[in-house]
Amino acid sequence: MERPKSFLVIQTAFIGDVILATALVEKIHQFYPDASIDFLLRKGNESLLVNHPFIREVIVFDKKNKYRNLFLLIRRIRRRKYEVLLNVQRFATTGIIALFSGAERKIGFDKNPLSLFFTTKVKHQVGEIHEIERNQKLIEDLTDSKAAMPALYPSSRDYEVVKEYQTTSYFCIAPTSVWFTKQWPAEKWIELIQCVHHKVKSIFLLGAPSDHIVCESIRLASGVSSVINLSGKLSFLQSAALMRNAQMNFVNDSAPMHLASAVNAPVTAIYCSTVPSFGFGPLSNRSVIVETKEKLECRPCGLHGFKDCPRGHFNCAQTIAIDSVTNASSVAQ
Repeated sequence: MERPKSFLVIQTAFIGDVILATALVEKIHQFYPDASIDFLLRKGNESLLVNHPFIREVIVFDKKNKYRNLFLLIRRIRRRKYEVLLNVQRFATTGIIALFSGAERKIGFDKNPLSLFFTTKVKHQVGEIHEIERNQKLIEDLTDSKAAMPALYPSSRDYEVVKEYQTTSYFCIAPTSVWFTKQWPAEKWIELIQCVHHKVKSIFLLGAPSDHIVCESIRLASGVSSVINLSGKLSFLQSAALMRNAQMNFVNDSAPMHLASAVNAPVTAIYCSTVPSFGFGPLSNRSVIVETKEKLECRPCGLHGFKDCPRGHFNCAQTIAIDSVTNASSVAQ
């Protein structure tokens, strides 16, 4: 096969998965700077890749009316005549897209139920390696074995929006997660704020619009006047722009951790029910992981987490001491 001139990267999972998959875009561009790179993701995540300098087109899969939209999506992709399709996802829907894409070369993981029809199958290895290294194996034959770093590109407008918050020293805290068992309890965040607020002039709470009520309750309960609730007020890229210049970003094992990685922002990542060995840890130069020191036979209880603690005690979160977080973050700084 001659040097590929067109690529399609498919990652229709969650926000963090999309961010980590941008490492593929970075690597492809390094080796094939003249190639066209398109990126397929689920509706709701497209703003992550706005103005990305190496992505020609962001293709959005709306999973409402799933099968009708899937048919229209495949027809659109076939017209593009991609030379290389990279399927990062391991579920049947993206396998169907790959199968009928018309791409000359279809590369994906062996755990996809339709991997039989891929041109190249890559073993999906869980544990011990980071997600960006797992994904790099998809393009190892086209580039090399060294993974690139994920990257997002906030615009000058994004930096302008957050400029008013950056006049003095500040921390960012993203206290929520889609999964309850990946979320350090609100009372812990409140205590953390009370312990560290004197170190900076401001503390910004970040999150989606749906997180506003939780963040507001944390702000009020902390009793700290320098805490400002920005949840729902900033876009993904604006949040990343704000995090980039923070003295420290305190996060769960969730999307904000990956936002920090994508702009190389300092981060303290708190792990509750999940563990770093799953391969989704922080990648920033200044980063630290905090987790319980207790040996819990029930941890980890799942790859993504649950809506409630399966055992009812949530010890993986409750046993993380505040000083473990403050001491670790001091080292990272």
